[in-house]
Amino acid sequence: MVTSQLGFDRRPLTPAQVPAWAELISAVCAADADNEILTEADLLEEFTEPLADMDRGSVAVYDGAAMIGFSLVMVRRAADQEHELRQWGKVHPGYRGAGLGTELLAWSEQAAQVLHQERYPGKPMSINASCLVKCTSAMALFEECGYRQVRWFHEMSRDLSADLPSYPACAGVTIAPFTAERSADAMRVRNEAFRDHWGSTDTTQTDWDLFVGGHAFRPGYGFLSYSGGVPLGFVTCSEYEGYNEVSGTRDLYINLVGTTQSARKRGVATALIGAAVSAAKADGFDTASLNVDADSPTGALGLYERLGFTVIDTRVTQRKLLYQP
Repeated sequence: MVTSQLGFDRRPLTPAQVPAWAELISAVCAADADNEILTEADLLEEFTEPLADMDRGSVAVYDGAAMIGFSLVMVRRAADQEHELRQWGKVHPGYRGAGLGTELLAWSEQAAQVLHQERYPGKPMSINASCLVKCTSAMALFEECGYRQVRWFHEMSRDLSADLPSYPACAGVTIAPFTAERSADAMRVRNEAFRDHWGSTDTTQTDWDLFVGGHAFRPGYGFLSYSGGVPLGFVTCSEYEGYNEVSGTRDLYINLVGTTQSARKRGVATALIGAAVSAAKADGFDTASLNVDADSPTGALGLYERLGFTVIDTRVTQRKLLYQP
């Protein structure tokens, strides 16, 4: 255990701390009207993340028995031009304005330096974080600490109570349910579809197995599209019980939608999303939601708007260059 400059105890995150971690996130989400509500089961899965080094890349800050802040820094699988490490952290609303956020960002940058030098020595490196645009205190903190805004992501939602339009598959394309046997096809399409997306790296088999094996993953609302036996696109979905409990609704989260570059602009994604939301409506879901890069090269934002999704929140990626040879 180490004492922070502000007099609080700090230590790496461990599974035993998950109940306190979940309480902290719950308090932050309530104060910030943030929909990314995570349960203890969600947080336990962070300890199986291959890119996380919990001993050296995580810290939890305590005031007595209460966790009042945390930060988690993760490396990336590739650094073709630059190694862009990712930081995720929160400060309890009752402890904001005293310098704890500044201290956590400084700690994160130091931890990033160590992890980077082991993985990609000599490469340029930066650290990326994100916050809700409406959280003015977080926006000001990042600016004061030398971060700049680089990318915006919209959280979108669609009410499923009204009648849904038809979502016909395009000619020569069939829609098939996601199954264990088709999982490899979905992973291949995912890697091809996202190669021209900002900040994306290929998913490994280990990453994919953890994703589809996660407790929030709902295979029954996943679908693939094929033409002549060749996979063209896929959609996968999850259900986050923490959000459902707080909102009093049942939401299907569409976490990935992708089509191969040769299959774009043919209605493949429309048919896949249609299959997912139609199945969700039939099973009693109240809403469907997703996140989209505001500047997606595929024009995804316009597609989702045409499908009845509306923007309900926006997050901005904050970036700070830490090393440039």
